[in-house]
Amino acid sequence: MTTFPQTPSFTGFNTPSRVEADVNDLNVEGAVPREIDGAFYRVQPEHQFPPKLGDDIAFNGDGLISMFRIKDGKIAFKQRWAKTDKWKLENEAGKALFGAYRNPLTDDPSVKGQIRGTANTNAYIHGGRLYALKEDSPALVMDPVSLETDGYTNFDGKMKGETFTAHPKTDPATGNMCGFGYASKGVLTNDMTYYEVSPAGDLLFDIWFETPYYCMMHDFAITEDYAVFSVAPITSSWERLEKGLPHFGFDTKQPTYMAVVPRKAGTTAEDIRWFKGENCFTAHVINAYQEGSKVFLDLPVAENNFFPFFPDIDGAPFNPDQAKTYITRWSVDMSQNSEDYQTQRLSDMIFEFPKVDDRFTGQKYRYSWGVVIDPEKPVELKGGSAGGFVMNTLGMYDHETGKEQKYWVGPVSSIQEPCFIPRSKDAVEGDGWIVMVCNRLEDHSSDLLLFDALNIENGPIASANIPVRLRFGLHGNWASAADLTVLEQAA
Repeated sequence: MTTFPQTPSFTGFNTPSRVEADVNDLNVEGAVPREIDGAFYRVQPEHQFPPKLGDDIAFNGDGLISMFRIKDGKIAFKQRWAKTDKWKLENEAGKALFGAYRNPLTDDPSVKGQIRGTANTNAYIHGGRLYALKEDSPALVMDPVSLETDGYTNFDGKMKGETFTAHPKTDPATGNMCGFGYASKGVLTNDMTYYEVSPAGDLLFDIWFETPYYCMMHDFAITEDYAVFSVAPITSSWERLEKGLPHFGFDTKQPTYMAVVPRKAGTTAEDIRWFKGENCFTAHVINAYQEGSKVFLDLPVAENNFFPFFPDIDGAPFNPDQAKTYITRWSVDMSQNSEDYQTQRLSDMIFEFPKVDDRFTGQKYRYSWGVVIDPEKPVELKGGSAGGFVMNTLGMYDHETGKEQKYWVGPVSSIQEPCFIPRSKDAVEGDGWIVMVCNRLEDHSSDLLLFDALNIENGPIASANIPVRLRFGLHGNWASAADLTVLEQAA
């Protein structure tokens, strides 16, 4: 008998659904612009079986990939499991074999040494391939049309590290997919590797270096010449794993760093510039760009730990007020002798899960969108919360004028990460739409919302009811028809 625990992680809105589905024509209120032609991919963590240790965090669920194909004013929905090695082993056994999040010491002996990745963090299209990503393992390749799983890739043996980021970036100038891995030589190691992959899928070069301490290197940014990393002390140790503590904990005693890595073959650790700042929390980035010798990195930053389930390593209680993340700019001048980076808060919106117009990745840009916690709006936790925080507002920030826009989805709803859809390949920045999933917490249902990207405060122009409840998801991306046409014809 399969019985999930009666805990907050597996009840209410978070009750497991575990559904694979095909719906060719979703019911839509409003009008889907007929100019939109492409697919929105996203992923949610979803446990295939009750957790081995009785309870678990969402971050340890198996990846369930959703695809919304938008064409001719209609929306089709497809959802499939990302069938990782872990998923296959547990599916065959009919039960969970892998234990706590990123703690191999808690696994069943039968799976010792197996890849533990869940492919549950991002769904990313590059060069005609769909990559289902989790940062503690290699990239899982899936078919972007059928969503069937091909398997893990090491890029024809050229990737020597053990991990690949959940947040790659595609350089709009070269078409290369830029990525990295941390703990590249194994669990808890300080080793990092930067990679560039051509549109054809060839790994062009790698750069190896070490971080000042082991930490969760969740995201990064690129500019024309550099890869830029924010290093925050979300850290761990074998002692933590041996004690059965959560893999990560936040260390308020450590400084943060901004690393600037030249994006070219032959770069060594000695070529990397490290800049230091005061202790703070950051995980995601918005974008980065360079002007002359100056490098700018925009990102959400909090005074203290954002993750209540990765507690303070010294036992300090979680502080929700200090966990608020604000749009912040870190900057350095590559000609400076100082080791410090400069920091500036740009907005007072509590802002996370940031997105930009991807055509401006690594370039000076104007707009960013994100999930906002608006303390001025009422919250009713009917049916439970889809996450640790109730993010019930879509926000937009204009980096040129400082203007903000918000759209609140109501007291018993929350939203997932937005994604930008350009009107056309050559449209000006921001000319297009925002697509995102909205959780209806009380009804245990989900909708797909579409907004005019530069007028989100006016509300959605279309809302599609999804006949499958989508649990809280993490990240996703848009692929235009040009990225999909050849693949659909092949299928």
